[in-house]
Amino acid sequence: MRKSEFSRKTNETDIKVYLNLDGSGEYEIDTGFKFFNHMLEQLACHSMFDIRIKANSLDSDEHHLVEDTAIAIGSAIKSALGDKKGINRYGQFMLPMDDALVLCAVDLSGRAYSKVFANISDEKIADFSAIMIPHFFCSLAQSALLTVHIRQLEGTDAHHIAEAMFKSFARALKQAVAITNKTLPTTKGIL
Repeated sequence: MRKSEFSRKTNETDIKVYLNLDGSGEYEIDTGFKFFNHMLEQLACHSMFDIRIKANSLDSDEHHLVEDTAIAIGSAIKSALGDKKGINRYGQFMLPMDDALVLCAVDLSGRAYSKVFANISDEKIADFSAIMIPHFFCSLAQSALLTVHIRQLEGTDAHHIAEAMFKSFARALKQAVAITNKTLPTTKGIL
C-alpha cells in the first residue's frame, strides 16, 4: 500500500497529514475553516485517497495555515508515490457542477508548476478567502513536485467554481497515481 504520514510544525502552524493513495475516500479533516475542510473532504472523496488532516494555526493567519496544509499534503503525496514505477503519471478531468465547468490536468513529472485560472468575484466563500485557492494548489504542486493546470471554463457561483476545482483536481490526480504497469512512465529514466 502506498501510504505516508507527514508532520510540519513551524512558529505559525502545526500540521499532521496521513495519506493512503490506495484507500476508499475516507477522511477526517480539521483545519479550523469549515469551507477549507469541505474542499479537502472533496479531495479525499473524489480521489479515493484516505486522508487525515489535523491543522492548527498558531498565529491565527489563514494564509499560513492554507499554505502549510498544502505543503504537508504535497509532501505526503510525494512520499507515498515512492519511485513512481508503474504509475499512469498523467491525469485530466473536466468537471461540471451546476453553472461551473472546470478542467484540470496533472503531470507527476517531478517538476513543480501550477497554473490556476478562475474568475471568482467573491472575496470570501463562507469562512474562507477565495484568494487562497490558487495559492493552495501552487504550494501543493511545489511540495509534491507535480505540474497542475486548472482552468475555469464556465461559472459564476463562487462555491460551485471552488468545489469543481477541488473535485476535478482530485479526479485528475486519481488517474495520475493509478498503477498501470511496472515501468517508469518516461524516456528520461527518472521522474
